[in-house]
Amino acid sequence: MPNRIIVEVSARHVHLCRKDLDVLFGEGYELTPEKPLSQPGEFVSTERLSIAGPREMLHNVAILGPLRPKTQVEITLTEARKIGVKPPIRESGHLEGSASCRLIGPKGEVELEEGVIVAKRHLHLSEKDALELGVKNGDIVSVKINSTERGTVFGDVVARVSDKYACTMHLDTDEGNAAGVLSGITTGEIL
Repeated sequence: MPNRIIVEVSARHVHLCRKDLDVLFGEGYELTPEKPLSQPGEFVSTERLSIAGPREMLHNVAILGPLRPKTQVEITLTEARKIGVKPPIRESGHLEGSASCRLIGPKGEVELEEGVIVAKRHLHLSEKDALELGVKNGDIVSVKINSTERGTVFGDVVARVSDKYACTMHLDTDEGNAAGVLSGITTGEIL
């Protein structure tokens, strides 16, 4: 029962499609899993790349696997200002009309016309967890952070329900730092 939801900070990262991975790292290249993430089947790879905006670059950016149908870049509002882009706050996968950037890998570069977002805070729930909590996929909830000195309540948290999910809440680095979140240790509860 997810009375105590694990809260994680999702640092800046990139999800790549096959075509862009080939350009950035070489034809037929495969990502090398470094460590698994909390969501089943997902992992941080050992590979890193750079994100270039009109002003500056972000270096040593993690690539998450597995590959996706479209390349997606997730950064914070602070990072967006630093590099000079204006990404919308969106759910993962909602890329139409989002910000552009240039990705730089060891073998090549990719100009993304869209694909840069600030990920909307979200809560992953299995169907069983969602049923027990009375939450449906797409519901907007508030989550109270319990185990920090800053006692924060996050509103506008989108519930994402699938039997592929483990029960965790994801915040970006700006939000996690503001609330004093220790990733994977801090807990919260739906209000």
